[in-house]
Amino acid sequence: MPFELPALPYAFDALEPHIDAQTMQIHHDKHHAAYVANANAAIEKHPELGGKTVEDLLWGINTVPEDIRTAIRNNAGGHANHSIFWTIMGPGGGGNPNGRIADALKNTFGGYDAFKEQLQKAAVGQFGSGWAWLVADRAGKLSIKGYPNQDSPYMEEMTPILGVDVWEHAYYLKYQNKRADYVTAWFNTLNWDAINSRFGSVWA
Repeated sequence: MPFELPALPYAFDALEPHIDAQTMQIHHDKHHAAYVANANAAIEKHPELGGKTVEDLLWGINTVPEDIRTAIRNNAGGHANHSIFWTIMGPGGGGNPNGRIADALKNTFGGYDAFKEQLQKAAVGQFGSGWAWLVADRAGKLSIKGYPNQDSPYMEEMTPILGVDVWEHAYYLKYQNKRADYVTAWFNTLNWDAINSRFGSVWA
């Protein structure tokens, strides 16, 4: 199969008390796994796409055969989004950013606090299910964008740097309808070393 569910890089309970173990297990083992299975099922209908990466498919979403385009948008998008989401979080995370990403946030938003405020606003204000992302365009300019459902920044030729999942399955067991509380807590999971590594690999 072209796509595989990546292993979670830490234990299910590693992000507690901010994100509970049961949510992490269901989110990774059920929801993300379903996106992978459904994306693979769609690709089976068009074997010529089997060699493409998930990023390639999403960058070229308008060239994906129409009969599977929605399935790829939703499921390959979900696979790509979650594969990043797991890696930019980690135990003992949070605090102020360091390194290159700290400088970039200061230059773009005026500082980390201003960035947090804007990302929180985008996440809490996303209508229905979706994501809020820090993205970079082809010129490397950073911005914050909200995306519905499992739409990916790659579909707009944007590179996702870090993002918060605001689908209810990401937080409802612990936070119920208090999305703002979840997003506030989520900032305490950010793995700045991993984010810097991701940020640096884009503009190495």
